[in-house]
Amino acid sequence: MASSGAFTMTGGDAAYSYTKNSTIQRDIVDAGKELIKEALSEKFDLKSLGFDTPSTVVKIADLGCSVGPNTFFVMQNIIEAIELKFHQAKNQNYSALEFQAFFNDHYENDFNILFKTLPPSRKFFAAGVPGSFHGRLFPKSSLHFAHISNALHFLSKVPKEVVDGNSPVWNKGNVLNSSVKEVAEAYSTQFKVDMECFLNARAEELVPGGLMFILGGVVPDGISASETMGGVYFDVMGSCLKDLVKNGVLEEEKVNSFNVPVHGATPKELEAIFRTNGKFSIEKMEKFTQPMKTPLSPEGYVLAVRAGSDGLMRNHFGDESAEQIFKHFTTKVEENFDKILGGVRNNLNLFILLKRI
Repeated sequence: MASSGAFTMTGGDAAYSYTKNSTIQRDIVDAGKELIKEALSEKFDLKSLGFDTPSTVVKIADLGCSVGPNTFFVMQNIIEAIELKFHQAKNQNYSALEFQAFFNDHYENDFNILFKTLPPSRKFFAAGVPGSFHGRLFPKSSLHFAHISNALHFLSKVPKEVVDGNSPVWNKGNVLNSSVKEVAEAYSTQFKVDMECFLNARAEELVPGGLMFILGGVVPDGISASETMGGVYFDVMGSCLKDLVKNGVLEEEKVNSFNVPVHGATPKELEAIFRTNGKFSIEKMEKFTQPMKTPLSPEGYVLAVRAGSDGLMRNHFGDESAEQIFKHFTTKVEENFDKILGGVRNNLNLFILLKRI
């Protein structure tokens, strides 16, 4: 699992679940609501998408949906914006409008809890679509809208040279050390390969003129990745694992073989990938800072991290060792909380709107 991209959030609804510990991601979704509304008002062409005919089923996919509730807020935001557009355009099909919502994530995702918590008053027909968003998930030209938030940084796999003990790029003892040029380049190369697959798949699945919304954190141009929220996390977690090796709690070999399949891209990096791919026009790329409606505490930070990585740790280190890791990680977070807050302050988010050419 440490070299695989099958990186899912903690399921269920217990204390460490993503369901109960995803307010940071929720804040980004909330911040994107008005951006989606404005984008649809300006860029949603009813005629080009066929909505000047009796066809009134709008098909929307949320990619990397996890287990909720954030994915339901996303779907509500998009549907409200679409309804407003139909209403403003005085479209004759407004009263007959129906929505088909597709919720996608890896096979390992907790789809049971996702569907158990579907909003009872929802305005959409729901379907689950298991599989990696780096490949095809839907028939050709079957979607009008695709959305992905807080997930595009996940890679399909850890770069092979980073986990090869005979490679000069072996990331020995580090969870993800972006300060080493060769390691950073290996991750960046893997990200470009994955993004090309992602964009090609969506280009097949979206109808011509279909829209894709992308929201999530990026590394600000001119700032080291190690200074961002993600970079600080990897430094603190890496330090935690090294301490546990010294104390005899973890095997050094286990730590040396542990890497996380994620990459923090810069805005320039993303724009270059979109333009090279050439299958989408960039309609909007708007920066916005990390909104934090709830003040971040050491305890809340640990719970958020555990909601995202508990399964990954257990799969690689085992249940007992994972408990020891998070116990020591709690101490390390308390000791480094000012540094963590600095990383949060340096965080930058992008709202991207792409149109299928």
